[in-house]
Amino acid sequence: MNNLNYPVHGAGLGLRRALVRAVADHPENAIDFWEIAPENWIGVGGFYGKRLHTFTERYPFICHGLSLSIGGPAPLDEAFLHRLKRFLKAHQIRCYSEHLSYCSDDGHLYDLLPIPFTAEAVQYVVSRIKHVQDILEQRIAIENVSYYAAPGQQMSEIDFLNAVLEEADCDLLLDVNNIYVNSINHCYDAESFLQQVPAQRIRYIHVAGHYNEAEDLIVDTHGADVIDPVWSLLEKTYQWFGVIPTLLERDFNIPPLHELVLEVNHIQNLQSKWQQYHTLHEHLQHG
Repeated sequence: MNNLNYPVHGAGLGLRRALVRAVADHPENAIDFWEIAPENWIGVGGFYGKRLHTFTERYPFICHGLSLSIGGPAPLDEAFLHRLKRFLKAHQIRCYSEHLSYCSDDGHLYDLLPIPFTAEAVQYVVSRIKHVQDILEQRIAIENVSYYAAPGQQMSEIDFLNAVLEEADCDLLLDVNNIYVNSINHCYDAESFLQQVPAQRIRYIHVAGHYNEAEDLIVDTHGADVIDPVWSLLEKTYQWFGVIPTLLERDFNIPPLHELVLEVNHIQNLQSKWQQYHTLHEHLQHG
């Protein structure tokens, strides 16, 4: 069971601007922590800037980046990283994560593209993660991503992910929905993949909804409710690794806050269930 000292606890939600007024009107909501994309908030003033300061003083916050392009061919944007460092400090951000993918090459590509699963790519990405951690002066978490093609593949997805985590000595943002999506699209066993994840590196978890394009093609959209197989995989995660802070992602078709809170409540109920399970198991083990 994973006993890592997590940066946050409980169940969280991504803060989108569409939710800001509702959160301000209902500050005593059931959300344990919030996540933002720093690119959408760095340098923002006025109403939204003031609200963000109010929220980060009241709630625990984590950041999930969109534009670092950790696997991209272009040089890392060091000016952005220094702005990011100041932003993380100003808002007391508990954790910073990014995608194990790339999104730029002499300009932004507006999508998350897969890094080739090769030993050469491992070394390239590892050196860039280390450089980011040196500039930020903190560990970062890397997210396992959904992908729809694997060009030049020489190793499995899980072996690639584990090699990057180990050699960069960074943490993991475990996206349970992405495991499910990839397991359907690339015909592998989701539970087997999950069991090979290094539990001690997990900082927090993402769950989200997706779109079924075809029977054998799922698109990771974050635009729908979480489905039962993903909830089941989340429960397996809690069963094997212990209760880990978990965030609900919803980027499109965003319903009213009270509807999102119902899904967050479901996460909290699962966490309570599995916390009781582990407490009882430990009690029985120690007599």
